[in-house]
This record gives sequence, C-alpha cells and structure tokens, in this order.
Amino acid sequence: MLRDFRVADLFTLLNAFAGMGAILSFMRYCTEARMESFWLGTGLLPAALAMDVLDGRVARARGEQSPLGQELDSLADIVSFGVAPAAMAYSAGLRGEWDCVCLMFFVACGISRLARYNVTASTLSGPSGKVRYFEGMPIPTSLLLVTLFAILAGTGHFQAELPLGRVSGAAGTFHPLALLFVIHGAAMISKTLHIPKP
Repeated sequence: MLRDFRVADLFTLLNAFAGMGAILSFMRYCTEARMESFWLGTGLLPAALAMDVLDGRVARARGEQSPLGQELDSLADIVSFGVAPAAMAYSAGLRGEWDCVCLMFFVACGISRLARYNVTASTLSGPSGKVRYFEGMPIPTSLLLVTLFAILAGTGHFQAELPLGRVSGAAGTFHPLALLFVIHGAAMISKTLHIPKP
C-alpha cells in the first residue's frame, strides 16, 4: 500500500498524527490533570490544520490528486477536527450526560459532512475541476471552538467555572455551553449554507 502513497498523502497522515496526538494529550489531562498535556493537545490542532492546508497545495502543485488522497483527507479531518475538538471540550469540563450527547452529535455531523463532500465534490466543481463552494461549514472551522476553549482554559473559566453554568437533574447533567457544538454540527450539515471556497 505504501507504494500507492503520494507526497501529498504524507502531509495528510501528519494531519491525522497531530489530531490523534491531541486526543491522547487530552486523555492524559483527564487522568493526570497536568495543564501541559491540555496545552500540548491544543497546540497540535493548529499543526493539524497546517498539514491539511499543505496536503491540498502539494497535491495540486504536483498533479497528485487521487481518490485515495481524497478519502485519506476526510478520514484525517474527522480525527483532527471532529473527534479531537470533542475530546478537548470533554477534558475542559463538558462531561455531563447531555454534554456527551451534544459532542457525539457534533462528531456525527462532521462525519456526515465529509461523506457528503466526497460524493458531491464532482458536481460542485467548476470548469477548472476545483470545488467552487462548500455546502455547510467546512469541518476545519471547528478550530473556532478550539480557540474558544483555549481562551476559557487560559482565563480559568473551565471545569467547574465554565460560562453559563450547568443544569443537573434526574435525567443527567447539562452545560448550556455544549449547545455550541450542536449549532456548529448543524451548520456543517446544512444544505442551504454555501461558503465560497478560497
């Protein structure tokens, strides 16, 4: 299989490496409560974005675009921009039962969004073969949520101090802040939201 990989695919795999590294760092923070693990995970996500941008540019520059590369890109993206931000939010304090439902919804929307992109990319392409616009929010925009939670952590507004408080009852615990992941997930799978692709 390694013989089928192109140079661009190596950048895609580095995207996935960074995303998985972030997930493991957030898991370590949950077990050891060491802030350096939280910040390492946070720092790896912009690195994943840089690899995601580079893989596309390298593929176009070298004429190496392929179905394998497209599938690799989507799989790496769901790790780095779907699962990793959800893991970050969980480690930052969104650990209630209904928080977890919101985070799972967000990841499911990310998977759905990437699958739709893969099957509609050819119909959304212009004469040059390049996709003209995104249907729904691109999954890397989840770094907006990552930035928010980094700010909250940096200012001490996380864990028990998360903004908007929490609601607890017989049905479980819920932090209203988790609705941001529901909103972002819904924006990713929107069919009416068209965002021009740069």
